[in-house]
Amino acid sequence: MSAYLITEIEVLDPTGYEAYRSAVGATLAQFGGEFLVRGGNIEILEGVWRPKRIVMCKFESLQTAKDWYNSKEYQRVKKLRESTAKMNIVAVDGA
Repeated sequence: MSAYLITEIEVLDPTGYEAYRSAVGATLAQFGGEFLVRGGNIEILEGVWRPKRIVMCKFESLQTAKDWYNSKEYQRVKKLRESTAKMNIVAVDGA
């Protein structure tokens, strides 16, 4: 069953965040992950949630998504964004 990683991002330092943005895709690919949504226009249809940026990735399974997140490869890249953006990240099983 596929799994999806949904990330809400508030970029605090666009220049510094670009280093993370440029490097994260290669780590996803190593685990078979792919971007489905990477930024773009957001239209609020209902509710009070006002995300500034949304990224959504697809993985083969929930375990693969967690393996990617906990991997040495991603943890190195994650350090590039820790002072440049705030994130909320969830992983969910798909259909």
